[in-house]
Amino acid sequence: MSRSDTTLSSPHKIVVANWKMHGNLVRNQALVDGYLQGLKSLPQTDVVVCVPYPYLAQIQSLLSGTHVAWGAQNLAKYEEGAYTGEVSAEMLRDFGAQYVIIGHSERSTAYCESDENIAEKFMMAKRHGLTPILCVGETLLEREAGVMERVVGKQLETIIRLFGGEAFANSIVSYEPIWAIGTGLAASADQAVAMHQFIRDTVFVADKSAADTLKILYGGSVNPQNAVQLLNKQEIDGALVGRCSLNAEQFIKICQAVPENSVV
Repeated sequence: MSRSDTTLSSPHKIVVANWKMHGNLVRNQALVDGYLQGLKSLPQTDVVVCVPYPYLAQIQSLLSGTHVAWGAQNLAKYEEGAYTGEVSAEMLRDFGAQYVIIGHSERSTAYCESDENIAEKFMMAKRHGLTPILCVGETLLEREAGVMERVVGKQLETIIRLFGGEAFANSIVSYEPIWAIGTGLAASADQAVAMHQFIRDTVFVADKSAADTLKILYGGSVNPQNAVQLLNKQEIDGALVGRCSLNAEQFIKICQAVPENSVV
C-alpha cells in the first residue's frame, strides 16, 4: 500500500529527543542552547524534545517561540483523581506539551504495564490534543523465534480492538526493538523497513485514512553513524533518540542525516 503525502500535518521527517531520567537545570540550558544553534540550518526536520516532568516548565521557557516542540515521557490513563504520583494529560498541556511518549519498554517492563493500559494512555493523549508517540517492539528471543510481527501486531491491535483503527490518525508509532535499546546494537535498515511496512499495513487494514496520516519512527541505539542509512529510507519517517540526544553535537548530526527536501 502507499500513502498520500498531502494528508499529513507536516511533510517533514521528525526526530524526537528522549532525555529519559537525565538532566538538571544547568545542563538542560546548555543542551537546548546547543540544539538551537545547530538546528538553525535544518528546516527540513521537525524536532521534539521529551523531558522528565520536573523540567517541563523550563523547556517551555527555553523553546517557546522556536521551531522545536516539546513533550513528556509518560502520562496517566486517568483524567484526574486520587492517583498519587500520576500526571494527567491536562497537566502536560498546561506546560505547552504537544507530544507524549507512550509505552516505552523501559517503563512497561519496570512497571508491568499491559497492552490495555498503554492503549488507554494512548487514547487519553489523543482526547487532550497531545500527539502520542507509541513505542512498540520485540525482545531478542522473540526476534530469534521469528514472532516479532506477532508481538508488534498484538500491541497495535489492542488499540484497534478497544478504540478502532481511526485512533492512529495523526499519531506516531516508534518501532523500538527492545534488544536494541541502550545496547549499542541497532536493527539493520532492512529489518527496520520490514517492520515499519508491517506496522503501516496493520493500521491500513483497520483504517486506510489513519494509515495515511500515521508517522512511523525508528528507535533503538540511533547514532550519527547509523542514522544516515536509517533516515534515508522512505519507509522510516524519523527517529526516537535516547542516549545521543544528551549530546547536542551528536543529536544535531542525527538531525543532519535527514535528506534535504525529504518528505514523508
